[in-house]
Amino acid sequence: MHAKLFALVTALAPLPSGCSRTEPVSEAKTAQAQISPIKSTPRTMPLTAPPDDKLGTRGGDFGLAIGAPAPDARVFEADGKEVSLAALYARGPTLIVFYRGGWCPFCNTQLHALAEANGDFTGRGVSLVAISVDKADEASKTRASWTIPFAVLADPLLAAHDAFRVTRIVDASELEKLRGFGIDLEQASGQTHHKIAVPSIFLVALADGQPVVRWAHVDPEYKVRPSVAQLLQMIDRVLVR
Repeated sequence: MHAKLFALVTALAPLPSGCSRTEPVSEAKTAQAQISPIKSTPRTMPLTAPPDDKLGTRGGDFGLAIGAPAPDARVFEADGKEVSLAALYARGPTLIVFYRGGWCPFCNTQLHALAEANGDFTGRGVSLVAISVDKADEASKTRASWTIPFAVLADPLLAAHDAFRVTRIVDASELEKLRGFGIDLEQASGQTHHKIAVPSIFLVALADGQPVVRWAHVDPEYKVRPSVAQLLQMIDRVLVR
């Protein structure tokens, strides 16, 4: 009895100054410590699909025409490794998606939808490729954000953008507006050219052994993008097995 009373008094007694009592760590606290920080999801905005009679059209003077030779260009993978578009064409039909950047909520919506439907494209023998002027580490963040299973390529020097004729200059007023939203194009691309892509999609496939543009859709209205369903229907029509 005396031993139990002594233990109780000792446990309740104040500790000397500068000392602290070590508390047992609960299983809940241990589990919480092992949880990694929650990854923030990029902002998205809803897109509008173009009407069927506008699908496969090119706005203004932008974009290569159907039947044009698909150009080669040197771009960068998300890990910074250089890759040629020609090497991608050699793997089979390729759907090239030019997007404005990982900072664009409409582009995030599009990329997320394509990532979720990737199996529908690969099941048709078509590889998806996304390209923006973002530098490689920004492209890597975009790919990781949506766990994108296809190539997300960086083209800050505009090699592919210029070759496909989808480069657009952001004027001073628009640049200032983007800055007001906390968007820094120079930080995203690592360049001062203030140029981005006109949202566009090109289906490239071999014809007589050479890669050509089999289908194209280019729309300066960045809130309007072909839906996954429209793209799959187009592929079934254009790439007749």
